[in-house]
Amino acid sequence: MLKRTIENAANQDYRNRQAWTSKENISPVLIDAILLTEDQRFYSHNGFDFQELRKMKKEHLTNGKDIRGCSTISQQVAKNCFTFGSHTWLRKGIEAYYTALIEILWGKERILEVYLNIAETGRGLFGMEAACQRYFGTPASEISVSDAAALAGVLPKPLTRTPETVMSIHAHRHSAVASELGKRYHSD
Repeated sequence: MLKRTIENAANQDYRNRQAWTSKENISPVLIDAILLTEDQRFYSHNGFDFQELRKMKKEHLTNGKDIRGCSTISQQVAKNCFTFGSHTWLRKGIEAYYTALIEILWGKERILEVYLNIAETGRGLFGMEAACQRYFGTPASEISVSDAAALAGVLPKPLTRTPETVMSIHAHRHSAVASELGKRYHSD
């Protein structure tokens, strides 16, 4: 949030919106949508998803696919809380240190709660509660399956995606996540 504030210091219309809420006040549907799209092995890794890293490396070496981000939720929390998110090896080292530290000191539930409250979800928008209020006019505790899938689809690129673009441009991915959530929650 501080980084975005500094980047937009000259823009008088810019302001950050964030509303902290406990994990218990965020719909399990939304939490599951985020885990499905951002870090499916969140509860089984120690902060670093070496399985996903090996998969990405194989895709790159075998098929020439671009190297993609494989940051876990824990790594994203460490980056957002303890660094300015620069694209340097030094930042990655600091991020790794804090990732290990928060995994030990905070544990999974606290890491997830922090992520749900600080994840960038749009221009000047941070956290699930603020995003649900802004995009859907509803609290995070009452989000629908379809809206949860759309909001989770924003997270990889929150400055260029909105729930509307996820539902239209990324409709296949949105549909797959919404379908999986629908199976779990037997709703819309």
